[in-house]
Amino acid sequence: MKRDPVSLRRIEIADWRDVHAWARLPETCRFQTWGPNTEEETRAFVRAAVEAWTRVPQRRFAFTAHRAGAVVGMGELCIRSSAQRQGEISYVVHPEAWGAGVGTAIGTALLRHGFEALRLHRIYATCDPRNVASSRVLSKLGMTREGRLRHTALIRDGWRDSDMFSVLEDEWPHLG
Repeated sequence: MKRDPVSLRRIEIADWRDVHAWARLPETCRFQTWGPNTEEETRAFVRAAVEAWTRVPQRRFAFTAHRAGAVVGMGELCIRSSAQRQGEISYVVHPEAWGAGVGTAIGTALLRHGFEALRLHRIYATCDPRNVASSRVLSKLGMTREGRLRHTALIRDGWRDSDMFSVLEDEWPHLG
């Protein structure tokens, strides 16, 4: 069965309720430093993400992901070094859409934006080693696992390690 495509749209203030639908859930933020969010925390996050689109130079690009008319997740690309042409991607998928290719679609769109529109050289992502699904997504995106960084974030259940993944512009298959 063919799935409806996933499309990304620039985040808007009105998206806060859709974002909160997953940001309030313990399973969504299990491996994150944030959440579960209160409504005010989600509103503040969305306000900051929307405001980032007005900054010059822009360093944060936040998008909501849509499938069949519903917001099913979001993704961000952050410029970490303009001089070194490096960025970082992150994504979150509503648990109701887990396992349906949404994370891979978001990641692909973020990488395309980074390499094609922003002309980045290297884009990386991190994930908690216990988050096997996210590791699988990053591998599907063609990202190489570079190694493990120890105790990078303090989350609810203690210190979290981070697996580091990256892809270089000449490895990105959609260029050229």
